[in-house]
Amino acid sequence: MCTKAVYLSNILINNSKTSVKNTLYESKRSLTTKLIYNNYGNPSDVVNKVTENTPEPGKNEVLIEILAAPINPVDINLIQGKYPIKKPLPAVAGYEGTGRIIKLGEKVEKFQVGDHVIPVEYNLGTWRSHLLVHQNVLKKLPRDLPPAVASILMVNPLTVYRMLKDFVTLQLGDTVIQNGSNSSCGQLVIQLCKFWGFKTINIVRSRENIDELKQELKKLGANYVLTEEELRSTDLFKSGEIKKPNLGLNCIGGKSSSELLRKLDYSGTLVTYGGMSTQPVTIPVSALIFKNIKFVGFNVNRWNANCSKEERDRTLDELISMFLNGQLTSPAYTSIHLDNFKEALHVGFSNKKYIFEIKK
Repeated sequence: MCTKAVYLSNILINNSKTSVKNTLYESKRSLTTKLIYNNYGNPSDVVNKVTENTPEPGKNEVLIEILAAPINPVDINLIQGKYPIKKPLPAVAGYEGTGRIIKLGEKVEKFQVGDHVIPVEYNLGTWRSHLLVHQNVLKKLPRDLPPAVASILMVNPLTVYRMLKDFVTLQLGDTVIQNGSNSSCGQLVIQLCKFWGFKTINIVRSRENIDELKQELKKLGANYVLTEEELRSTDLFKSGEIKKPNLGLNCIGGKSSSELLRKLDYSGTLVTYGGMSTQPVTIPVSALIFKNIKFVGFNVNRWNANCSKEERDRTLDELISMFLNGQLTSPAYTSIHLDNFKEALHVGFSNKKYIFEIKK
């Protein structure tokens, strides 16, 4: 009886120690901050910050400390409820981002603590301090790739790369025409075309600082920068100064896309990847019959869902190499902390490009 009493006493003591240890652990657990929306609407009205305990990774999961996550037009559209793909509410905002692994599940073998990674799936809710994901949806990155650059890889650079490669077999000296040329995608189009030896005609809206904007885009490698009004009256093609474009990239729609269409060469292709004006792309019968113009759309989400892992990795690896070697530079942005999210969402994507830089 005495031995049993001692044995039971030891069990109680050990259980008590374990309970105290777990209590202390729970009290020391880190907290996760995230930006959520319970309803669709104006982002500055419906997005709120919440804090909760940081989750523990399952067997095949990793816990990521988010380093940076951008605010893209798609983020705004998702929060507004205007995007075709909707997440169940409440939802954590954030379409893409990058982070550093801080904890591994017991069966994770592909990664180590400290690895820098990006999710290769979209819309996982990256506007937060910590993200729990399955190891199969991550790609490891070089640690010297700046987080702000890593955070944007899956949307704009990937979009631009595929649009320039997938629809027209461009040759050295061929011409690409685009609208929205001062956007993040537009700036990347200019840089990639310069690197690959293609000429660019870049259309922008008229504004007070138009000369300054033109110089900025030319520094990136733009061959020609024209306002929408200048495009209508230009004699670039009549003079033979530059070949007629066989690829047009449209992110605006409406009248702007019609002007691009008029300048395309016979059998040219117009790729639409956005509709910032919210106006439709009008297709004249004459463009089909007499110019044999091809009209296509591009959505990087669909491309990513249908491509092989090898093809995606090849594309991303080439882009990463270009950024590290200085052949590509990140479009201008303003960094902001999650705590100041109201300021960024009030401005939206019409003025500045914001990136949440969450951890250094």
